[in-house]
Amino acid sequence: METERIWTAALVVIGDEILSGRTQDKNIAQLASWLNVQGIRLAEVRVVPDREDAIVEAVNQLRARNDYLFTTGGIGPTHDDITVDSIAAALGVGVVHHPEAVAVLEHYYASRGGITAARLRMARVPQGATLIENRVSGAPGIRVGNIFIMAGVPHITAGMLDALTGTLEGGRPVVSGTIGCWVAESEVADLLRDAEKAHEGVSIGSYPFFREGRTGANFVARSPDAALVERCLADLGAALAAAGHEVAAGGI
Repeated sequence: METERIWTAALVVIGDEILSGRTQDKNIAQLASWLNVQGIRLAEVRVVPDREDAIVEAVNQLRARNDYLFTTGGIGPTHDDITVDSIAAALGVGVVHHPEAVAVLEHYYASRGGITAARLRMARVPQGATLIENRVSGAPGIRVGNIFIMAGVPHITAGMLDALTGTLEGGRPVVSGTIGCWVAESEVADLLRDAEKAHEGVSIGSYPFFREGRTGANFVARSPDAALVERCLADLGAALAAAGHEVAAGGI
């Protein structure tokens, strides 16, 4: 049987403020959810500082082993916004002012004090890049090859993702289902392993918790095939019940 093509993406979160804890990243969750709807799996995430060598290394590694690479952060108007220059260095190309981006920024800032040298920095792109529309704050995102360079501010990133919706090739969206039990994860590890092995194409995640003075776990089955998820959870639920555990559909 032919194995279904799985499309993957990676995310590089760029910014000293993320690593220092001053800012909490919210883009990972929203990108993962958006990608799933496009039939693409977020396979890995890396957080790097505002340092060119770290950005270049992460970009070159992750773009090579995934279908798509997204970056967030470091494309603003200040001197420490070095993402564009770093990605251009990773690709071995120059940096240019994109004429369409210049026009967009000139129009956006016409009633906001006009264009300045700092604001014009946001029109800089790696040579050969195209733009991602930004309806929120004017400054566009950037696409070059399989790399998507996006803002770090979550609501601006959301707008850029909206502009990309339906434009990337992917597979079937992954669906999931959940059951739960008041049981220690270690007690049912063999049942989980056997269920995943018996249902090729399904992955099972186990999420233990301690609540109400008791130990429990939720088990999430994921696959592009909804019927396969349903069968897997039915079989796993039956196995758990046979072992004397009360199963909660939908999780605890």
